Amino acid sequence: MLLLVGLVSGLGHKDSQTDAIAIPAAVANAETRPMNINDSVVAATEKIKPAVVSVISSKKDDKGQESGIGIGSGVIFSRNGDKVRIVTNSHVVENGNQFEIVNFQGEHRKATLVGRDRITDLAVLEADGKDIKVLAEFGDSETLRAGEMAIAVGNPLGLGFSPTVTQGIISSPKRTIPVALSREGTDYDWEMDVIQTDAAINQGNSGGPLVNIDGKVIGINSMKIADTGVEGLGFAIPINSAKPIIDNLITDHKVKRPLMGVSTQELQAFKGTDVLKLPADVKTGVIVFEVSGPSKEAGLKPQDVIVLLDDRKIDSTITLRKYLYNEKHIGDKVNVTFYRGGKKMNAVVTLVEATDK
Repeated sequence: MLLLVGLVSGLGHKDSQTDAIAIPAAVANAETRPMNINDSVVAATEKIKPAVVSVISSKKDDKGQESGIGIGSGVIFSRNGDKVRIVTNSHVVENGNQFEIVNFQGEHRKATLVGRDRITDLAVLEADGKDIKVLAEFGDSETLRAGEMAIAVGNPLGLGFSPTVTQGIISSPKRTIPVALSREGTDYDWEMDVIQTDAAINQGNSGGPLVNIDGKVIGINSMKIADTGVEGLGFAIPINSAKPIIDNLITDHKVKRPLMGVSTQELQAFKGTDVLKLPADVKTGVIVFEVSGPSKEAGLKPQDVIVLLDDRKIDSTITLRKYLYNEKHIGDKVNVTFYRGGKKMNAVVTLVEATDK
């Protein structure tokens, strides 16, 4: 502002131009100097750090003997009366029955499990909120662009309780990757839409936040690809996808999903399927191995080959699940087109609520 006044005054007074130019450079630059990118990362880290916690999951028997322990990360995001809620990964807490959180100052607090969902790998805990003043702010993962700054915060490998910060970029704002719900092996039976980042995500970081340059949570760190010669492949659950799941876990303590009542495998994964007597043009579908509940009531049997649900082509178990979970609801009717002994048939299945496994 001082620089502007000096220049304007110079229009009316010949000698005042020298006075205007004599303004100290530091004063002028102080008003226009942009924040250094490192300053922005530090500011974002300081904003989110108090809301990041270690999550300790342990399993104890009736005699109080501890049979296992797991450590991950979590982020405090809301209050419920005198308690606070923490979001983390389902796989961090799935084998435990006792939980605690530890903040960046090393304070331990007992926590209770509100709910968890294996398919989306999300869980919500609740703990005493006394003296907790900072809650994480959720951002908007739908507006992310490749190349944006990304900051992963968590406690990798359980190295102390003060969060570790790694910096990178958004490699892809939406990447669909196959996952095994059992978290073991490569028998993939689901797909997740995730944010891909090259910010380092390591064991113990699971459940911690991925934040943008404003310190807002844009994802929940979930996994990385660990293989020889593979670097910079970390994944986070987009926060816009996580929010409705979190709401369901708070309200219902689980995510209610429809059940059809079939156990299937891909037709194209098998050889010697001549026994099914399929038409020559039927190359894809899912073979029914087990039938229960609504599908059994509708007349489906083992060795039936499902090719359509309503008008949706079904070529894998993942496709079948995604159609049911993403587009259908409990109580909906589904028209199933299948082959039995070479004959094309139809059945109507009324979906019921899936039970916890």
